[in-house]
Amino acid sequence: MSQNVEELVNAYMNVRNERDRVTSAFEKEDHALQDVLDKLEASLLEICNNLRVDSLKTEYGTVIRQLKERYYTQDWDGFYKFILENEVPQLLEKRIAQSNMKHYMDGTQGAGLPPGVNVFREFNISIRKPRS
Repeated sequence: MSQNVEELVNAYMNVRNERDRVTSAFEKEDHALQDVLDKLEASLLEICNNLRVDSLKTEYGTVIRQLKERYYTQDWDGFYKFILENEVPQLLEKRIAQSNMKHYMDGTQGAGLPPGVNVFREFNISIRKPRS
């Protein structure tokens, strides 16, 4: 094996290990800071709720209480039926489920892509740690 390849893999592993270390330290500190923010937000929300206001202006910034709505289903079959019956496909997000499309394409033995679908392929490199 070429010495250059050995050096490149060694450098790659060293950089990846350092990134893992730095990422772990960052995530730990970030998690602690997020916990503090969550507690502060809960306190401010409680104040807004008690005062029955949607905003509070201070010299440091304005607190704005907003209602956030997220829709979800626990009955996908029923929801799909509703979408088809009411012709409302716009209730779904426009994106292709990557693993499902790959499975479909693998099962069609080269029949071609569905209309309007493109594929982007590229090679990448993966390096595994040596077994001890």
